[in-house]
Amino acid sequence: MPLGRKKGKALCMLMMINILICVLVGVSWKLGHKGDPKGIRIPSKRFWGRMLMSKSFWNKEQQRLDVINNPLINSELFGGSFIALPDWLNDTGPLDPCEADYRVARQVLDYNILPKRFQDFLLHMRCRMYPMLINQPHVCDEKPFLLLVVKSLMPHFDRRQAIRQTWGHAGFLANRSVVTVFLLGRTSSVDNFPDLQEMLNHEAKLHKDLLQWDYRDTFFNLTLKEVLFLEWFSTHCPHAQYILKGDDDVFVNTLQIIDFLGGLSEGKGKDLFIGDVIKNAGPHRNRKLKYFIPESVFVGQYPPYAGGGGYLLSGDLAIRLSNISQEVVLYPIDDVYTGMCLEKLGLVPKKHPGFRTFDIEEKYRDNPCIYRSLMLVHSRTPQEMLEIWPWVTHPELSCQ
Repeated sequence: MPLGRKKGKALCMLMMINILICVLVGVSWKLGHKGDPKGIRIPSKRFWGRMLMSKSFWNKEQQRLDVINNPLINSELFGGSFIALPDWLNDTGPLDPCEADYRVARQVLDYNILPKRFQDFLLHMRCRMYPMLINQPHVCDEKPFLLLVVKSLMPHFDRRQAIRQTWGHAGFLANRSVVTVFLLGRTSSVDNFPDLQEMLNHEAKLHKDLLQWDYRDTFFNLTLKEVLFLEWFSTHCPHAQYILKGDDDVFVNTLQIIDFLGGLSEGKGKDLFIGDVIKNAGPHRNRKLKYFIPESVFVGQYPPYAGGGGYLLSGDLAIRLSNISQEVVLYPIDDVYTGMCLEKLGLVPKKHPGFRTFDIEEKYRDNPCIYRSLMLVHSRTPQEMLEIWPWVTHPELSCQ
């Protein structure tokens, strides 16, 4: 190429670069001028601001977990300079997370006047490891299409039996494999329960569908039941395609659920999480309510979450929830906690009209055809389950 042409090409390139710089400067000036009449604003502080400790115990614990799991901070290098972490992050509590964490009595201002169930939860909030008393390690060997997971209590023998005889019957339904497991902790004399362990052991040998861990089975420990199940699922049942999770007092139209799942594409099924979704909710501050949460423990809004009575999700998502749950501090309300884990994954549960965790209108409760179109209704007694199940399975019932 002649020398003149080379010089001409280089000159054109230089002019284009200059034009680009002028355009960028002009845009920056306009943006700066819009926000500040004096022109472009230059930040006077570092991008990485100072971390302020929350006054609420759960929020502070979550801040600490966020820092531990932040790859930028863990690399100890950001923008070419080391980050000085605040001293309060080193207040880690006992080395063994399953030891009682008595520092909470100092850090939760109204600890001494909180209900006993709250004090117990806070003392053991970091413990996630409890031995298994009853396991069914081979229950998913056949890689079920649908795993029915039922939260139950030791004394609820009648509820479990009614579920086995109706919507939780294991085997093949509508040409799909279905497996049922019941989740239990331990009840004790402290909670005014008799010793039922031998009866439960017999039930487990007879039906081979019970999973039990050695922890106190209380309302605030339902979150613990959730994370222990997710861990079990990741180890013993990771190939189950879908999971229906519910309480032992819900009625489930298993046929309707299988029909719904059969119509899903692979892409839609991967992130599936549907139920009776609650949005724009926050903690209750009334001490008389079951869901009371004091400001000393938590402040903020709840993410969207599905009512814990029952919801449907994919097995793939359950494994991701198990992993991300390690980055979310245990919260005393299990369905809210699951919503927090979904939020960490960048997902939002979807509301489905077939889930009625707050029941249906009373005038429709004895209408057999209503249950044909629903997926889950809360709550029903064992006797009602036995009555309703034939309504959704008998082909002779005509619903127009």
